[in-house]
Formats: sequence, C-alpha cells, structure tokens
Amino acid sequence: MSERAAEACASTHVDLRGLWGQARFRIELANTPRTRAQGLMHRESLPAMSGMLFVFKRPQRVSFWMKNTLIPLDMLFLTADGRVARIHENAIPGDLTPIHGGRGIQSVLELNGGTARRLGISAGSQLRHPALDQSRAAWPCAGASQ
Repeated sequence: MSERAAEACASTHVDLRGLWGQARFRIELANTPRTRAQGLMHRESLPAMSGMLFVFKRPQRVSFWMKNTLIPLDMLFLTADGRVARIHENAIPGDLTPIHGGRGIQSVLELNGGTARRLGISAGSQLRHPALDQSRAAWPCAGASQ
C-alpha cells in the first residue's frame, strides 16, 4: 500500500463522502466493551472536525444515551458496509432517553452537535476506515481487496 493510501485509511481518521461533498475527521476508536461504555462521557468539549467511532463485532440493533455526556452530539449510525443509515442530530447532554440506531448497525460515529447539518451529511453517505470489513465496504481503503 502506498504511503498516500495508508494515510487515507489511518486508524486515527475517518473520511465521509456523499452528494454533499467530502470531509475528514480525527477520531478516537471505541472498539472494546470498556471504551464503548465510556464513550465521550465527562468531556467538556470536542475539537472541531473530531469525533469517536464506535465499532461492534457484528451488525446489530444499537441504542445510545447521553448519560454523563456534557456536550451535544450528532450520532451517525452506519451499516456494515459503512453507509450512514440514520442520523440523530444534537443529542441532548445528560438525557437518559435511548437513541435508537435501528437494526443492522455495525458502527456509530459521534461528532459535535450540528456538524451533520452544517456539512450537509445525509443518509447514504459513505464512511471509510480500516476498522470496517474492507471486503464489504462501500468505500474501501485504497489497496484493500474488494
């Protein structure tokens, strides 16, 4: 894999693309039960164009809540191929109401509240990251077998 291709799929970033354009976000990866349970709780801020990517072992029904979360968040619920299935905008800090992502969700990208609307991110947008199964990815990492 070339250096440029490797950079395009660094574990520290995700790329999103759609009819609205393309954007890159610096992310933290939450791919263990402990890191998924902690999420972005107790943080007073999140840098612009940053977020957290939650990755599950298999597609499933997921729900999130905002317990101990101090900042509003947009939640992008993604299918196994990295397509945005649903967006929940501006989740309310501290709210215990479950936010359902639906069935068949394998990853969730949390961003600062308002980011999805500001950039025009919509359902059907595609996410690229090496934690996704590259054989199923709608937008695979360069050099990955398809």
